[in-house]
This record gives sequence, structure tokens and C-alpha cells, in this order.
Amino acid sequence: MIRVIPMMIGTTELLLIAGIALLLFGGTKLPEMMRGLGKGVREFKEGMNGTNEPKREGEKEAGPESGPEVEEVEKKK
Repeated sequence: MIRVIPMMIGTTELLLIAGIALLLFGGTKLPEMMRGLGKGVREFKEGMNGTNEPKREGEKEAGPESGPEVEEVEKKK
């Protein structure tokens, strides 16, 4: 009789994979790759949630630069 053993990744296997990745890509390129992967996953999740435009770095939400509060301050001047 053939037994089916579930394929689970343990700590040893994860360390082995991380060591091989470090040897292949180096210590400087690996963080850049992981950062890019994280941004890709974030954009994918935003797309799945239905947001039309993903936020870009440095982009602000509509703040106090425009609106009734600013108009009141300008009138007082």
C-alpha cells in the first residue's frame, strides 16, 4: 500500500532555501528583490479590493491645503 505524506516545509528547508538565495543573488540584491516583491503583492491586493488607482510613494491624500478651513484662514488675512 502506498502512503501519501503531506509536503510541509519546515525550518530546515526554509533556512536551506534562504541560504541558496543569498549565495545566488548576494546580500545587496536580495533586499531589493524582496522590496519589489512586496510592492507587487500590495498592488495586487489593491487591485483585488477594487481601488482604481494604487497609491504612489510621496502622494498625499486631500488635506488642509484645500477646503473650507483654508478659505477661512485666507479671509482672515
